[in-house]
Amino acid sequence: MLYVSTRNADEKVTASQAVLKGLAENGGLFVPEQIPALDVPMDKLKNMTYQETAYEVMKLFLTDYTEEELKNCIRNAYDTKFDTSEIAPLVNVQDAYYLELFHGATIAFKDMALSILPHLLITAARKNQVKNDIVILTATSGDTGKAALAGFAEVEGTKIIVFYPKDGVSPIQQKQMVTQKGDNTFVVGIRGNFDQAQTGVKQMFSDPVLAKEMGTTGYQFSSANSINIGRLVPQIVYYVYAYAKMLKSGAIEKGETVNVAVPTGNFGNILAAFYAKNMGVPLGKLLCASNENKVLYDFFTTGTYDKNREFILTSSPSMDILISSNLERLIYRIAGNNAHKNQELMKSLQETGAYTISGEMKEQLASFYGNYASEKETAEVIREIYQETGYIMDTHTAVAAAVYKKYQKETGDTARTVIVSTASPYKFTRSVMTAIDETYDSRPDFELVDELEVLSKVKVPQAIEEIRTAPVLHETVCEVDQMQSVVKQFLNIK
Repeated sequence: MLYVSTRNADEKVTASQAVLKGLAENGGLFVPEQIPALDVPMDKLKNMTYQETAYEVMKLFLTDYTEEELKNCIRNAYDTKFDTSEIAPLVNVQDAYYLELFHGATIAFKDMALSILPHLLITAARKNQVKNDIVILTATSGDTGKAALAGFAEVEGTKIIVFYPKDGVSPIQQKQMVTQKGDNTFVVGIRGNFDQAQTGVKQMFSDPVLAKEMGTTGYQFSSANSINIGRLVPQIVYYVYAYAKMLKSGAIEKGETVNVAVPTGNFGNILAAFYAKNMGVPLGKLLCASNENKVLYDFFTTGTYDKNREFILTSSPSMDILISSNLERLIYRIAGNNAHKNQELMKSLQETGAYTISGEMKEQLASFYGNYASEKETAEVIREIYQETGYIMDTHTAVAAAVYKKYQKETGDTARTVIVSTASPYKFTRSVMTAIDETYDSRPDFELVDELEVLSKVKVPQAIEEIRTAPVLHETVCEVDQMQSVVKQFLNIK
């Protein structure tokens, strides 16, 4: 299996090289030349553990990793860092199934991929005789940052630098990042939003002068963002696993179609569902759920992607994104795997902030349904489901739940639906608690944590207990245009 750049048909690399590089030349993203078909029947998959399922899916994409290498990466990733042996439990609430992807070390779905990425990366470096230290350079809208920091902290031969919007993450998210231990970790708040952080990181990746300076001091960049194919492939696994587990429990019949509702920002998580569907998993509609930054809803409705709009800070900050990087992988595909056509559209996005796809391309988006939830609707869903069932979800999951309800009402589709639950409610305690009862807003953050434990009957996660008293270790804040100089300073590049 080779990987090609979405912007240059001539750039082809192996899986391990794609993982190492993170981003292709010219800012393109690596995609597999074709999506492989699942070669193990669901009847067999339904009896497999998460780890076994992961191997069966990932071996099809990461073909230059040996069986031993891949199984070793999986074993090291999906271990006791997760607080449940299921790794990704499915919980039936009302008429939907919540796929809880927050049982890892940092209580967000990013753990599902970022627990394994360091192992894939170090293995890739050895395979490709890389002598440089790998510098993981990442922008985060809240969750990737901490999950990547936790994954790479103290990993030999690596350093990790995370940029986050100083005023655009939840207090818990910020505390998780700025208390991160590890001599190889560096966290920087920028005075700007996530899109500016992400653009700054992409510019550093494609700067040949900086690459040369890095090389002479023994460093090279790689990414832990979902632009790295090593992030995307592990995410396909939990869609396969969820379907197999529903089959095993008797929730569905063999071959029955299941819809998926995904809270969406950078488009990686729902793209993984699209890949799973194209591998042969019987997934029906892919519900792309946006918050008030509804650039994706508008795109699926009109065929025009337009980031020229107000950037809104919401209670679901990991989705406060106007440039959904992974959408480029889908655009490349619906353009007939035409790198030239895709590059034209991405150039238009860069120069004008917008592009419009053809009618023929739009027809290929039939699998997707886009909608969004307002702040009011998000809070209402949290409150209603808690009052009716006792189940408490975070703000991002609530966006997906609200969009699922809209979809059902609009279409009358009664297909079984998996709602992807991307974070623990403990990560967004204040927003969750005030959604349940506005009077909670006057209480301190950690008092609300204890109250949430009482209401949810779910023990406070270790990730939250750890930061109650943890000292702040990262205090660097910079302007957007200072990002490169901050990186050079940390790496001692003169």
